[in-house]
Amino acid sequence: MPIYTIETTYRLPVHRQRSYEAADLAAACRLAVEDDWDGEKHDHETAGETYVTGVWKGRDTAYQAPSVPVPSHYRETLQRKADHFEVLLGLVKVLTSGAKALDCAYWKDRAAAAIAKAEAILAGARDPD
Repeated sequence: MPIYTIETTYRLPVHRQRSYEAADLAAACRLAVEDDWDGEKHDHETAGETYVTGVWKGRDTAYQAPSVPVPSHYRETLQRKADHFEVLLGLVKVLTSGAKALDCAYWKDRAAAAIAKAEAILAGARDPD
């Protein structure tokens, strides 16, 4: 059986709470984002999902061997949504372009596959086959 080295990650929320005096909300937000991070708190109770960030063939080969593509459904949900947004936007652009030579069957099949994947992402499920 093949051996794979798998790197998994989860996001740990780190937060701070401070008060800022500013002319308006936008200025207060800018001050908060640009402020230093001393006194931050790690929120272990709301850590994010575990997802795969890297795969390599062989034992203990992380960053030493060529990486293997990670199947979409093992990636972070937020990244899956962002990646799929580009596919959906491209389909919407084609379908609304008004091109007369548009092959409806060709694009309808692609749109159906994109919809199925989007629904899987939203349901937290594997990608459709």
